[in-house]
Amino acid sequence: MTNPFEDPEGTYLVLVNDENQHSLWPSFVDVPAGWHTVHGPADRQSCLDHVEQHWTDMRPQSLINAMGE
Repeated sequence: MTNPFEDPEGTYLVLVNDENQHSLWPSFVDVPAGWHTVHGPADRQSCLDHVEQHWTDMRPQSLINAMGE
C-alpha cells in the first residue's frame, strides 16, 4: 500500500496553521484542529508548487513577530 502522504496520484490539500506552517494533506483525511485549507483539493505537484511559492520563511510566525520582522 502506498503511503497516502506520498502518493503521486493522490489528491491533496495545503493546510496552514496559526504559525503559518504549511502541510501537504491527503484530501480524504479530515483536516486536524488548528489547521485550515489554503489550496486544493488538487494534484500533488500543484500543492507542492503552492507550498514552495507561499512558505518562503520556515520560521514560526511567533518567532518572526518576536524578532520584529
